[in-house]
This record gives sequence, structure tokens and C-alpha cells, in this order.
Amino acid sequence: MNNNLETEAKQKNKMRILGIDPGFAITGYSIIDYIGNKFKLITSGAVLTEAGESFPLRLLKLNNDLENIIDTYKPDAISVEELFFNNNAKTAINVAQARGVILVVGCRKNVPTYEYTPLQIKQSVVGYGRADKIQVQKMVKMILGVDKLPKLDDTTDSMAAAICHAHSSKFSVKL
Repeated sequence: MNNNLETEAKQKNKMRILGIDPGFAITGYSIIDYIGNKFKLITSGAVLTEAGESFPLRLLKLNNDLENIIDTYKPDAISVEELFFNNNAKTAINVAQARGVILVVGCRKNVPTYEYTPLQIKQSVVGYGRADKIQVQKMVKMILGVDKLPKLDDTTDSMAAAICHAHSSKFSVKL
């Protein structure tokens, strides 16, 4: 999508956001419609890759699955959680490479892509940047009006990323 379509969606007070919690084993995603000041969860899930597969094939699966999600749901924007520094350098590097795939997919599909730190996401969803996972989960559940959340934290985190973008969209800086 181009900036004109995002602007048009905002003018109609509706924005479809693809929230992503990046990973190379598990990448959580969700599609949320933000209409006026209300949220509607459209779908959510995770791109899972096999530990025994070669890393390039895992990144390719992430690429292909995200392209299919974008083609199917046609988001106006993508909201990606920034990399949280991990003590394990190898894990951090692998997640960074997965984030690279995510950012390239957004560019290739011409969907404006935004990044938010974990602190920004927690601040936006809970009102407190140092909130714990349980607090974030409770607020995501309440904001989206769902009875229960997915089992994978990565999927719930993607919902929080999408909510953050909806709250921040007037102030975000496009990549």
C-alpha cells in the first residue's frame, strides 16, 4: 500500500494494522482494525519454523508467510517490535536477521512499516513502560474485547505492537 491509501484509511477513521513480534523460531502476528477509537481483532497466529531446518530456509518461510498474510489482509501499516537486547548474542543476531526479513517484506509490499521499543509498547498498552507480561496481557485482552488470548506470548505481543501503533500513528516516524 502507499501513503495515499494509509492517509485515505485514516481519513475514514479506519486503519488495518499488522502487528509483529519478531523471531526466527516463532514470529507472532496479528491483524487489528482500528476504527475511530475502537479495536477489532481480525486474526492472529504465529509463523513457526523448524529448528532442524537451515537458517536461510527458516528466513525464507518467514518471508513467504508474511507476504501471504499481507496479500490476504491488506494492512495499511505494519508495527514491529524493536529488538530487545538479549544476553545470548547468537539469538540476538538471528532475531535481528528475522527483523530484517520483516522490514524488507514491508518495503517490498509497499506497506508503511514502523518500529516500537518494548518500553513504548508497554507504555501505550498499559500506561507504564515497565509493566510485566501479565499486565500487558490483561490490557490487550480488555482493549481487544476478547475472552481469551492465544497460548503463545509472541502472538499476544504482536497484538500489543498493533495497539501501540494505533495509539501512536499520528506521531510515528516511518522507516
